[in-house]
Amino acid sequence: MDISIHSSFLPQDDPEAALAFYRDTLGFEVRNDVGYEGMRWITVGPVGQPGTSIVLHPPAADPGITEEERRTITEMMAKGTYGGINLATRDLDAVFTRLQAGDAEVVQEPTEQPYGVRDCAFRDPAGNMIRIQELR
Repeated sequence: MDISIHSSFLPQDDPEAALAFYRDTLGFEVRNDVGYEGMRWITVGPVGQPGTSIVLHPPAADPGITEEERRTITEMMAKGTYGGINLATRDLDAVFTRLQAGDAEVVQEPTEQPYGVRDCAFRDPAGNMIRIQELR
């Protein structure tokens, strides 16, 4: 069986701030930018990896959720506990320096973890946890 991850979804509550973080700070390319009824979905991905994308979506766009669920999502996003993604790089220190210079919210500086990886962590403008692991 041949299955790959095509796209992952992360909520965003400020499309311009999301673009500035993913495009300008992380260096991802914008693959799609679609608006509908005042909402905006932005698809980004690493340059040179057209088969892997992140869709930055409005968190309350699902018509099947209740107002209480919308409030919970908003509260969880504010705390940084709603969404997250793990990325990887060969040069963690360079990526960390770039993100730090781009005013990303640092959660954890590059650290050797007891489970065998070296990584760092940031929050994107919507509060999503972005962990970046160093490839060895």
